[in-house]
Amino acid sequence: MKKLLLYILLLGGPVAARAQFDKLKDSVVEFYGLVLTNDSLKGIPAVSIVIRGEPRGTITNDDGVFSIVVSKGDTVEFSSIGYKTVVRRIPDTLKGNQYSMVQFLVNDTTYLPATIIKPRPTREQFDRDFVNTSVNPDEIEIARENTNAAKRRLLARNLPADAKEASNYYLKQNAAKYYYQGQAPPQNIFNPLAWADFIQAWKRGDFKNNN
Repeated sequence: MKKLLLYILLLGGPVAARAQFDKLKDSVVEFYGLVLTNDSLKGIPAVSIVIRGEPRGTITNDDGVFSIVVSKGDTVEFSSIGYKTVVRRIPDTLKGNQYSMVQFLVNDTTYLPATIIKPRPTREQFDRDFVNTSVNPDEIEIARENTNAAKRRLLARNLPADAKEASNYYLKQNAAKYYYQGQAPPQNIFNPLAWADFIQAWKRGDFKNNN
């Protein structure tokens, strides 16, 4: 008896799975077609074709052709800017697994809110507002300000060194230390070139305290 029940279960499992697969396969439909304008019969590109209630959809190509996999009984929505939205339902009594359609879309007029343009009351008021209105600097003006010599000196003095500058400074310090290893490094207090650089820096105001 137990062997008979086991045989029935082993035999019934694949049969049930096969039946479920056939049912699912029968409900899937390849939905394809063409979306045209109602007046000129031209293909409409980039029309959104969305299945309502599901996060799935597609768009038409440059010729208005589309193709998407749906289920029988699904509701499909066609929408595009400038055209009225159309809703179509896939028949649940459809025979086979393919369904084609030529969908026409009608132009939809969009009314924008009215805009009233008024002139300035007087020429004097226009001249006053034109002169006193502040205009934000563009990228060219900002770049021109950043190339100013005084501003570059201020930025170089206050901005911290980046990784490349810090690593180069560290390597130069090590190179100088290795060069004079085992002996005393020279002192620049008696170097006339160093004194000349110091005097020039003093005249330029490099040692002034801006605060």
